[in-house]
Amino acid sequence: MFGYDLAIVYFCNTIQLVTMVNNLEFAERLKKMMAFYDLTATALAESIEIQRSSISHLLSGRNRPSLDFVLKILEKYPEVELYWLLNGKGVFPKEEKVEVSAPTLFQENDIENLNGISKDATIDKIIIFYKNGTFKSFKP
Repeated sequence: MFGYDLAIVYFCNTIQLVTMVNNLEFAERLKKMMAFYDLTATALAESIEIQRSSISHLLSGRNRPSLDFVLKILEKYPEVELYWLLNGKGVFPKEEKVEVSAPTLFQENDIENLNGISKDATIDKIIIFYKNGTFKSFKP
């Protein structure tokens, strides 16, 4: 009636009611993905090497996606999140996690280029000068 199928799953000595993929909602997410990549159904089918009719059946809500189909989408289109594609949870396109490293005072080759300082020299004191005229001194 609502496009949902239910399954009763017996797992770890408990019975759980699981909602399967909603075909029509999946079709809408697939259309959104195709629009993002500017793909026709034919182009999508060719890009993941499946038959054009399979895409047509998915877009009409007639069929559920196979595991093979989902895996091919995730492999070919890295911005697609698994949970978003299957049940609408998460975001699309996938948000990139940007790794930010802490800034360093010197780069490795900066130390090598300092004139007259041996690589084996040890640090005795570090002094940080602030714009307001104050400073702090640290001993390692």
